[in-house]
Parts: sequence; C-alpha cells; structure tokens
Amino acid sequence: MSESDSTKSSAEPAEPAAMSNAETTPASNAKSTEASNARSTHSLEDHQFGPVTVLFGEKQGKYPQGNSLLIRGSRETVLIDPSLGVIPRRHSLPPIDRLLFSHCHEDHISGAYLFPEIPWHFHELDLPGIQSLEAMMAIYGFPEPTHSYFSKQVVEQFHFKARPDAEGFRDGDVFDLGGVRVHVIHAPGHTRGHCCFLIESGLNPDSSPDSNRDWDRDSGPDERFLFLGDIDLSSFGPYYGDAWADLEDFERTLERLRGIEARWYGTFHHIGVLDREAFLDRLARFVSAIGRREQGLLSYLAEAHDLDEIAAQNFVYSRGKIPTSDAAERRSMIQHVERLVRSGTLRETSPGRWIRTKAA
Repeated sequence: MSESDSTKSSAEPAEPAAMSNAETTPASNAKSTEASNARSTHSLEDHQFGPVTVLFGEKQGKYPQGNSLLIRGSRETVLIDPSLGVIPRRHSLPPIDRLLFSHCHEDHISGAYLFPEIPWHFHELDLPGIQSLEAMMAIYGFPEPTHSYFSKQVVEQFHFKARPDAEGFRDGDVFDLGGVRVHVIHAPGHTRGHCCFLIESGLNPDSSPDSNRDWDRDSGPDERFLFLGDIDLSSFGPYYGDAWADLEDFERTLERLRGIEARWYGTFHHIGVLDREAFLDRLARFVSAIGRREQGLLSYLAEAHDLDEIAAQNFVYSRGKIPTSDAAERRSMIQHVERLVRSGTLRETSPGRWIRTKAA
C-alpha cells in the first residue's frame, strides 16, 4: 500500500513544474529514446527499457493502480508486482514463468490470481502474508472497524488468493532469466520484507550467476534498471503506517539506495521511470518529508499532548481522506515519538503524554 494523490501530506510543498511532468508522462526524465517505444492496451501504456517492459497502470499507477514490470530473458519471462492494470492485459501477455513481488500489500498482488499454476516469490519476511488472509491483515495491524472494512477490500477489490506454497527469497538472491538477471535488494521499512529489484542485461545467457557475487561487477550502470517498489518518490514521502512498517529501517533503506547506480529507476506508483539525476533529486525530497513530519511534531509538543491529540494534527495525512488514514497516522507518529524519547528530545509528563525538552 502507498498513498494516493487524495492523501497528500498537509505540509508538503508545491511541486516544481519540471518534476510534476514525470507524474503524467511515463518516461519523462529518462534519457533513453527507448522510452518512446510504446503501445496502448485498453488505454494503458507499455514502455520498453532494455529487457524491461513497464506496464503502466491508470493515471501513472495512482493507487489503487500500479506499474508492473514484465522482464524477458532467453530462458524465462517474469512479472513483478502484478497490479490491477495486468487484468485487462491478460490476453496480450506472453507466457509468464514466475511472479516476483516487492512486498505483500494488496495493490501489488491484485493481478496475481490470474497465474495460479506458476511459482510466486516473496521475501521470506513477507511470505506469511500471502499464505492466509488472516496473516495478510496482520501486516497492516488495523484495529476495528478498519480491519473488517479493509479485509473485505483486499478480497473483493484486490482479488486476494492465498498461496500457502509461495516461495521465499533473501537479500542477494538472483533470478537468472538467460542474459538478464534480477537481483534481490532487501529494502525494509515499508514492510519487513519490502525489496527492490535490480535488473541487469547484456550478459552472457550461458553464464551461471553466483547469488553471493557483487552485482556491481556483473554489468555497468548503463545496463541496469532499479525497480523501487513502494519507495515511490512522491511528495507525500515514505509510508510507514502499518504494523510491519518501521521508520528507522526505512531511513537506512533510503540511504542504501542512494548509492546504487542504474540507468533507469522505476516506481510502482505515480512517478514512473527516471534517470539517475532525477532519481537523486526526487529521493532527496522524498527523504525530507520525514523531517517535515518530525519538525511539525516537535513544534506541536511545546506543550504536552497525548497520541490522540498528536494524530489529530495530521502531520502525515490530510484530514479524513481514506478509512485507513487514522490508524496509519497513529502508527506513523508513535514511531517518531518513541525515537525522540530515546534521544532525549521528548519526555513523558504523565503516562502517554509527551512534551519537548528544553534542550530541543
């Protein structure tokens, strides 16, 4: 799950016009002319980047839609994060050998039910979520009545089908498709098992990859596509509002991704595909949303307040946009509170009430 345009942070700055173009043009800021090789399927656009075809969802993959990846090698074809946009394309897709998932959230599995006979692969930490609906809902950790509402949505709108036989992968694992390799990069924070995928091409299709080798030695950055999953680089900023999300893991992930060089960087929602310069610019602004939220919290806690009062300020979400936003706001802000208490920036005045320290 990620945010939609209707759940933008109330504190976010306006977008510069040059960057907002990337949210309406799938391949803007990608320097390769390969981006112009597009076709339309039921008004949905497909764009080619080397061996990667981005299957764009409606409105640039705006939630509940998303942008899926179709990757062809000489031996296998895989589909990453089959979204709602895969469903109207189902008769035009080539044979798919396996599904890979960046993480176990509803919008990333919504087209998976079309492929019951092939292997499904998740990071081992998110794997329990696809094995039963009960386990899937535990990832979110929503209280009632949000739990019942969203459980129904996961089944009816997002076509949840349990796969107890789904397979796990780990950081550093490699899927060799023949001349194309998909490297798993564990990128936790959004969920415990959230992953990015580095796709490298231009390789000898007969070579045998060692899953422990450094992908940086396999190909140059001009042959790589980094799929970011729900690190969507939107002005909303990182989403860490579920039970299996972690703010500080997310921050470590964002720092790690900054150092990964690729020709193209693709998001599941909103932005589409960027070159490295645009990626770094977007990443810096994405990271800055965390600081905006924390600074707003610190300003508010010049006087003591409890979590209900903090959540009502909507430091993360605009007011009253979606049924899950209240629970996500509380989960997000308690993580900020807890780490500021650990650092001595906040103190408890009474159980469940906090105030900024004089040192802050």
